[in-house]
Amino acid sequence: MRYIIVGAGAVGGAIGGRLAQSGREVALVARGAHLDALRADGLRLVTPQGTEQLRIPAYAHHEDLGPLRRDDVLVLAVKSQDTENVLRDWSTAAVGGGGTAGEVLTVVCAQNGVANERAALRYFASVVGMCVWLPATHLQPGTVVAHTAPLSGILTLGRYPQGGDGEPADELIAAIAADVAGAYFDAPVVADVMRWKYGKLLNNLGNALEASLGREQLEKSEDLLAAVRAEGVAVLDAAGIAYATDEERMAVQGRRMQVVPIPDVHRAGGSTWQSLHRRGSVEADYLNGEIAMLGREHGVPTPVNDLMRREVTRLAQEGLPPGSATPEELRAQLAPATRP
Repeated sequence: MRYIIVGAGAVGGAIGGRLAQSGREVALVARGAHLDALRADGLRLVTPQGTEQLRIPAYAHHEDLGPLRRDDVLVLAVKSQDTENVLRDWSTAAVGGGGTAGEVLTVVCAQNGVANERAALRYFASVVGMCVWLPATHLQPGTVVAHTAPLSGILTLGRYPQGGDGEPADELIAAIAADVAGAYFDAPVVADVMRWKYGKLLNNLGNALEASLGREQLEKSEDLLAAVRAEGVAVLDAAGIAYATDEERMAVQGRRMQVVPIPDVHRAGGSTWQSLHRRGSVEADYLNGEIAMLGREHGVPTPVNDLMRREVTRLAQEGLPPGSATPEELRAQLAPATRP
């Protein structure tokens, strides 16, 4: 199989780079200065095991690849706000031997949030969810850092929707998992991948806080961090949505994903922090916004998640860097009756 990584940033670049290191065929899809650097010098993958310059083919668009192959697997690693347009575009790509990507190929949603898989079903007949635990950083064109060892991450896979038909697709998921597990990852295959992704969503609710406040101020904001998660738990419980617990995750992870200091590498914040740092858009609409939407549907107030979605989106729209807000400013915006 060839793995086409659509969105070769922190997560996509780490997955693609590790797969290439393990001998798998990989193509990277990127844009702008990052694409230019990938084409000129290759992907510089920095890990606790060392730094390697990987010459991986890099493209801007599926048209650059020509007809896709029937053994291609699309790994979607763009932010959730870009999912719809990317899926619509890639689903129409021609596949050698007949048909389109949406008809013939499988798309793996290696993304945060829980809306991407359902969106993919509009365009692709075969969809696989991936719950991504992979601390990685992409701040410089051409460079991706994966911070943990001995594993770079745990990538839990499962068919979407749960209980989908067809033995061949189950065999395909097993084959993908085997390749991923041979590339410095663990890749459990589960029947309830969305339960794991809802559990990850609860953890990602703090992304907007980290980006808005910066990592140093986040340490002084445990009340806000606890409140944003508590709202998420209350909403999922009210909606009857199952989610994996931190205890379950740690039982799988153990000590196999330890953050290891890397010489001359500063570990930055998470994905939303990095988006603000790069002056890009943020995916809070699909993280905190997901909880706000479900809260409205089920009559559960979510004032802190509403605030964080608005605030980090404002910072992105105004081109402000991470850490541009203070805990005091955020607390002041919460009504006294709902202030944590």
